[in-house]
Amino acid sequence: MSDFEKTGSISLTRYLIEEQRADRISADLRLLIEVVARACKSISVSVGKGALGGVLGDAGSGNIQGEAQKKLDVIANDVLLEANAWGGHLAACASEEMDHCQPIPDVYPRGNYLLLFDPLDGSSNIDVNVSVGTIFSVLRCPEGVTHPEDAHFLQAGTTQVAAGYCIYGPSTMLVLSIGHGTHAFTLDREMGSFVLTQRSMTVPAATKEFAINMSNQRHWEAPMQDYVRDLLAGETGPRGKNFNMRWIASMVADVHRILTRGGIFIYPWDKKDPTKVGKLRLMYEANPMSYLIEQAGGAATNGRTRILDLAPTELHQRVPVFLGSREEVAKATEYHLAHDAKAKTAA
Repeated sequence: MSDFEKTGSISLTRYLIEEQRADRISADLRLLIEVVARACKSISVSVGKGALGGVLGDAGSGNIQGEAQKKLDVIANDVLLEANAWGGHLAACASEEMDHCQPIPDVYPRGNYLLLFDPLDGSSNIDVNVSVGTIFSVLRCPEGVTHPEDAHFLQAGTTQVAAGYCIYGPSTMLVLSIGHGTHAFTLDREMGSFVLTQRSMTVPAATKEFAINMSNQRHWEAPMQDYVRDLLAGETGPRGKNFNMRWIASMVADVHRILTRGGIFIYPWDKKDPTKVGKLRLMYEANPMSYLIEQAGGAATNGRTRILDLAPTELHQRVPVFLGSREEVAKATEYHLAHDAKAKTAA
């Protein structure tokens, strides 16, 4: 029996209503997730049109990180902002593509949640037709705050009330957690609705696959060099088994593979730009993905500390990321902690 046959034809709306009846989410959170899902369907249509829709190529602008924006980055950002502006479930939004958070305009009712999103993760792959996606995270707005500012978003990942991503690939899938497991919904294009196709996704504890950009190897710190060297040594090396490497350069696609069949995704700190402590953004990428991975039985650290325990200091803060199969994340973290202990002893 397939996963779909086990779940039955349960729509995202039905799933969320059942969770609300079980008192696991509020009505406002349910409606907020439905709004985000509808926005993702709209983005999926734009992504699917590709060159036919005139959406490929650079937008001629840059984001807060100084990165060139693709046309679809801007389109996806606008879709999410517009969809969430008037629903009455949000107090403010924050996007990887914007300098600061955007409070809900005074002309609309405000809710009690904060939404963060990376509107189009992996956008550098758009022009070559590789899977991209939208990542989102939901926080509670601090009590008594009516006009949220950037500082109100600076909450540890453990405070997330929901997180998810939508992957735009051969099929469009929404992967979601509201704190009770990680579940996958596939977009039925004919019906126009997301349908539950995999309940309680589980990341295998052990793995023989790792995902990393090896072109940056010369810039890595010593424990990262040691860890990957031992992976590549194979069954005759200290790890005693052969590893395969996978790298798509789209975090959504790489993490989706790991959620589906296991592995470890790594984007470590490197010396290429010493002013940046990592590549990926804590609030828009690392926190929501770590939440989904942990809810599926995996683990996520920055090489030394659990990501969800990190206290954010900036809206666009960057972090190293090690996430996926629990045993392998622990092993990679062990290399870094052992190196730190040795350096401290030597000092």
